[in-house]
Amino acid sequence: ALYPLIGKKIYGPWGDSIDIFATIGTVFGVATSLGFGVTQINSGLHYLFGVEQSTHIQVLLIIFVSILASLSVFLGLDKGVKRLSELNLVLALILLAFVFIAGPSIYLLQTTIQNTGQYISNLFTMTFNLYAYQPNGWIGGWTILYWAWWISWSPFVGMFIARVSRGRTIREFIVGVLLIPTGFTIIWMGFLGNAALFSIIHEHQTTLIQAVQQDSSVALFEFLGHLPWSGVMNILATILVVLFFVTSADSGALVTDYLTAKTENSPTWQRLFWTVLMAVLAIILLLVGGLAALQSSIIMSALPFTVVMLFMSWGLIKALHL
Repeated sequence: ALYPLIGKKIYGPWGDSIDIFATIGTVFGVATSLGFGVTQINSGLHYLFGVEQSTHIQVLLIIFVSILASLSVFLGLDKGVKRLSELNLVLALILLAFVFIAGPSIYLLQTTIQNTGQYISNLFTMTFNLYAYQPNGWIGGWTILYWAWWISWSPFVGMFIARVSRGRTIREFIVGVLLIPTGFTIIWMGFLGNAALFSIIHEHQTTLIQAVQQDSSVALFEFLGHLPWSGVMNILATILVVLFFVTSADSGALVTDYLTAKTENSPTWQRLFWTVLMAVLAIILLLVGGLAALQSSIIMSALPFTVVMLFMSWGLIKALHL
């Protein structure tokens, strides 16, 4: 990405420095995701089976997810990562379709379309809103945190997508990477979010409000509890959360290994090393400071790569002669 700017210098210290920033961002990004993910998995198990919600259980869950990710890494891109990703997508579509059919279907279509229009019309204003005249707790706990999270994921997600998109045209790449995922995200957030709001506003499900206020990680399971087949759907949701984080960890480990080894044929133990390292880091952060430590680590690891991303954008514009 920086070749149009610095040429063959990317093969020297400059390139190595950028790879180091990318590796640090990826490791902390995936480790943070594991830390946040196990809290929701723990909430799901507590909601379904009464499993204790504690740091001890969450550490065990990190180990469990990492074992699954290691198995996927061991099997490789085609037999491991690809198969899990396909299963993940199928289960997500099943859950989404169920919420649409079992919920207020017409209401979900209306509100999702309306929300999309409001999002597009307010996108420019909201992007530059720094809450200078308002309490700024929201921007720190939401905007900055999630932007930093996405930035830390950008090195490995970008390289992973580039690897699996080899041979595609730029048009196909834009449609498959930008338009389709964005559309799916809008539908997902619109259907699940508005179905929950319908339960609160029109069905007066105050228990859902209380659940979100007390522990947001249990909100999904409390919401599904108000729909038919709640037990089955909550089990499906728990499996889905596990698979989402397994596929994140295994793809992150593969790309981190490629960044550091400069080859796609590195020893298996070397690829597994990164999965173990991410798990150990997630456990340490969880034990030392809980969610606060996870949030701080993601912001600190993303900050250096933010500058790199600006130069990468400049390099892309220059390469495309725009």
